[in-house]
Amino acid sequence: MTVKSFAKIDTGAEHCVFERGFAEALLIDVESGTPLRFSTVTGEFNAYGHELSLAVLGIEVHALVYFYENPAFTRNVLGRRGWLERVRFGLVDCDSLVYLSPYDE
Repeated sequence: MTVKSFAKIDTGAEHCVFERGFAEALLIDVESGTPLRFSTVTGEFNAYGHELSLAVLGIEVHALVYFYENPAFTRNVLGRRGWLERVRFGLVDCDSLVYLSPYDE
């Protein structure tokens, strides 16, 4: 089963975190996953980790992805663990360019 989403690359985020609705669309029981309490500068929240495949611009990785406990949270982020550590990512801000490739290429 596949669900499409927009997500932000967040080099400051340790984990990949997605809104609960995506887990439900994938028929995942959110609370059956590995629980983790997140602390950020804007507050704290609970999320649950599940192993799945993420595909971004043709690059597919298997990762532990967290889903928010609270359905009101809607920010989707690709973090360091599970995604950023598995790709080569380059950003040239002044030219508005992004380079992305699998890590092993």
